[in-house]
Amino acid sequence: MRVHFIAIGGAAMHNLAIALHLKGFKVTGSDDVVFEPSKSRLAKHGLLPVAEGWHETNISADLDAVILGMHAKADNPELLKAQALNIPIYSYPEYIYEQSKQKKRIVVGGSHGKTTITSMILHVLKYHKKDFDYLVGAQIEGFDNMVGLSDAPLIIIEGDEYLASPIDRRPKFHLYKAHVGIISGVAWDHINVFPTFENYKEQFTKFIDTIEPDGTLIYCEDDAALKALVNNYSNIKSLKILPYVAHEAIIKFGKTFLLDSEKEQLPLEIFGAHNLMNLNAAKLACLEAGINEKEFYEAIKSFKGAARRLEKLAENDDAVIYKDFAHSPSKLKATVEAVKQQYPERKLIACIELHTFSSLNRNFLNEYAYTLNHADEAIVLIDDKVLKQKGMEAFTEQEIFDAFKSKDIKFFNQPEKIKAYLLTFELRDANLLLMSSGNFGGIDLVTLAKKLLYN
Repeated sequence: MRVHFIAIGGAAMHNLAIALHLKGFKVTGSDDVVFEPSKSRLAKHGLLPVAEGWHETNISADLDAVILGMHAKADNPELLKAQALNIPIYSYPEYIYEQSKQKKRIVVGGSHGKTTITSMILHVLKYHKKDFDYLVGAQIEGFDNMVGLSDAPLIIIEGDEYLASPIDRRPKFHLYKAHVGIISGVAWDHINVFPTFENYKEQFTKFIDTIEPDGTLIYCEDDAALKALVNNYSNIKSLKILPYVAHEAIIKFGKTFLLDSEKEQLPLEIFGAHNLMNLNAAKLACLEAGINEKEFYEAIKSFKGAARRLEKLAENDDAVIYKDFAHSPSKLKATVEAVKQQYPERKLIACIELHTFSSLNRNFLNEYAYTLNHADEAIVLIDDKVLKQKGMEAFTEQEIFDAFKSKDIKFFNQPEKIKAYLLTFELRDANLLLMSSGNFGGIDLVTLAKKLLYN
């Protein structure tokens, strides 16, 4: 099979390219720019484009498929030539489905927790040496690639609700046709695509529609919006419905212990109510995949978490500094609450960088109301350089106070200033939580953490 990737440098795209290459496909690709770590990983496998840019000569009639990334535009010259030659064109979720038509498909959807739930399932299956394929949205421990394709009878897919490609405006998770569908929660996101919460919720109803007949729906019944959505779903009788809540656990001396069905205490590497809900979703999915309860508990004890999710940057006897991918309101609230509940006796300094299109939209900003209330000190960064790049107006301090419903927030618009402020802290009996889908304007967070704890 000869496959060409347009916009091969994307996170999912380059991982799929590597997976197909390892499966024996002849893979080529193009992009106008390729950043790290995609660049090094593609180069390692001999897949890095020789020259940047889009070149019609990359497209020839002997290609079996073209896979189109979201970074490309609808008028991309390579795409136009492929269309003229009638070469089959797929988005990457479409092609994942093509590669998994004969497999049992477990698809993990929801506004939050997708990567963690998927990672938990993969960890358990790998621990017990099961044969499976996968697509996950982050690099996880024990897996060299974010996509794995083989002749396995089972595939675990993290199902994103964002659009499939520039010419396919369907959410990705609608394309996988799950046998087992998971919805972790429904909290408005991607305002640039789904302008209202009702429109956003509709995508999850459509996702349920795509579950194969006699399939299974696993959903979090603690999420009021999701519970109402499932209760109002008209065709629910054709599915097996498995609701879940947070798994029972206790906290002792800053450590979380899971209580299994026999009330035995099992130490966990992860913590937080949101992760205990994620864990229960993963457990139900693993049972559907042929793992029994005892096997699940045996494996999950060693799960350390997904990349960029409550990642520990530095720790001493008096403090821990975490980095987290949290950026949407629901993720922000859950992460702050998790750290505070794990260390109730310690002061919590919570710092969020608003970076995404949704979070920087004035019509959406009020969704952050009260999300930082569990922090003892709350800090918000909106980098003026990012706003300038996006062509957006700067925010005032009052707008941030009004949106978060708090006047105690410290607001910064330059990364250098927030760094200087953080370095004034003496972290004793205190934890620092740094949250962003960006990079805090390029601040070296590991070096910053070490300075705060060890200097």
